[in-house]
Amino acid sequence: MTNKRRQIELLAPARTAEIGMEAVLHGADAVYIGGPAFGARVAAGNSLEDIERLCRFAHIYYAKVYVTLNTILTDAELAEAEQLIWKLYEIGVDALIVQDFGITQLNLPPIALHASTQMDTRTPEKALFLEKCGFQQVVLARELTHDEIKKVADNTSVRLEAFVHGALCVSYSGRCFLSCALTNRSANKGACAQLCRIPYTLTDEHNRVIAKDKRLLSLKDFNLSAHLLEMMEAGVSSFKIEGRLKDAEYVKNVTAYYNRAINEIISKDSRFERQSSGVSAPTFTPCLEKSFNRGFTTYFFNGRQPDIASMQTPKSQGEVIGKVVKINKNSIEVNTSMPMNNGDGFCYFSENGDFMGFKANRVEGKTIFPLSMPLIKPGTLLRRNFDAAFEKTLSKPTAERKIEVMVGLKFQPNDSFCLEMQDEDGLKVTRLEMFAADDAQNAEKAENTIRQQLSKTGNTPFVVKDVDIEMATAKFLPASVLADWRRNLVEDLLKLREEKRERDDMRFPDTDHEFSQAETDFHANVYNKKAALFYKKHGIEQVADAYEAGKENGEVELMLCRHCIRHSLGACLKNGDAEKLPPRLYLVDSNGNRLRLEFDCRHCQMKVLGSRKK
Repeated sequence: MTNKRRQIELLAPARTAEIGMEAVLHGADAVYIGGPAFGARVAAGNSLEDIERLCRFAHIYYAKVYVTLNTILTDAELAEAEQLIWKLYEIGVDALIVQDFGITQLNLPPIALHASTQMDTRTPEKALFLEKCGFQQVVLARELTHDEIKKVADNTSVRLEAFVHGALCVSYSGRCFLSCALTNRSANKGACAQLCRIPYTLTDEHNRVIAKDKRLLSLKDFNLSAHLLEMMEAGVSSFKIEGRLKDAEYVKNVTAYYNRAINEIISKDSRFERQSSGVSAPTFTPCLEKSFNRGFTTYFFNGRQPDIASMQTPKSQGEVIGKVVKINKNSIEVNTSMPMNNGDGFCYFSENGDFMGFKANRVEGKTIFPLSMPLIKPGTLLRRNFDAAFEKTLSKPTAERKIEVMVGLKFQPNDSFCLEMQDEDGLKVTRLEMFAADDAQNAEKAENTIRQQLSKTGNTPFVVKDVDIEMATAKFLPASVLADWRRNLVEDLLKLREEKRERDDMRFPDTDHEFSQAETDFHANVYNKKAALFYKKHGIEQVADAYEAGKENGEVELMLCRHCIRHSLGACLKNGDAEKLPPRLYLVDSNGNRLRLEFDCRHCQMKVLGSRKK
């Protein structure tokens, strides 16, 4: 008896339906996309018509479509959300990614709910609670280590989803109120002002400057591409790429890269299989460094790392090209083995640490002729953050995805032909066609024509692996007849695939098990009566209103971070380096807002505290 393989899902972002389709073509097993309202990226909403179009396309390959409905909702918004959820279910959406527990108390269709990373799932206890509630997939906090992920998996049976690539929030998701406090734009309502990316001045309690205008809360981008097998073995089933605001070129490249990496693992490991059907064949070689990145980090996956922040710039740093060896009057010579192109964009850090950039008007070998000469010196490390040739390639169609099929043709009595088409998932359609065919004068030629015509699948989702022909006497069949038969088989198989497509339909249960880890202050993000009712059902009688309700006006915890500024600056209190920085530290932005830092060394966390700006 063999063990059932665990299905692995590559989950890609989609700003639009078109980008979602490209993600599927480039190997995604599922895509997540914003709907008309209530998504955590207000700039990435899509109409029901577009989402339905994406669903129809993705479902051909048994890829899934998840809609993000992961903001907290007011009482007035719940009715609209309920109506929207029914519409999303009716157009074929496979699951909703949600944050607000109030949604679980609505009259819902039998649609799967996934617990958003905004729910801040860091412990086995929280994940188990969500599993008992009825969530079919739980998104883990980005900050977890390999061992922490494994501990969650060992104590639960729910499918676990984890981020593997893209931008990192410095605060635990769902625990950041900085934007709401200082700009009245709430991250929990999808309108984050990204204040973690701006410069701050670090001061002591007497306002003495320690570090001026540094992006002390800005992190590098996540990249766990080298640790996918470790994540699978730890218990992760869904591998999520961040980027619902990214363009198609980014999604194509990053999805294709991770698709290839996952396939390489699965080809050698019988414990796992892909969740969807078909093989993606990109026309380019994917390269993560060529897409937007602030430099890469594994974050905390392998424990705390010394260099996870991107304090000098929030802009893309691209790929390292080489060192500048000579500066001429109107050109720059670079020691590099990489080809460079006209129109490339280059960047570097000046001697003062400033991030600078320029564009190549012309390139001759290893010599760059900029549009305008930058202030750059020999020995400077040069990067390319815009590869003109690569981007031009990605702007065109760059991948096909095909489902393998076997075709059979058998001649039967009374001028009848039995045709079969069976796909890689074992689904088979059969047709009986009548045609008075003459015996072929050239048997080999006749069989080659049949094989050739039945193998043509054109722009359909299928590719024919083999054609099995059974005829005691070779028959002559016109190409037009064979083409009609092939088209009918393809149509029948597409219909059958849709009929047999499994959907994770399940009505969300009404549960009352204890929520022992519940927050009872504003961090619970309770913004409506239904959410409060959920907590009451699960043993928490009194829960404070969400920060967005405006009732918290004094100094409170606006961010909870595993990233630690003291550690990044070499002044970790646990490592005995306390004397390198004053005990009390503050962040001051360009508007004079002052944020107090508090260091919880027992839990190895940093808190950012401040008051609501009036």
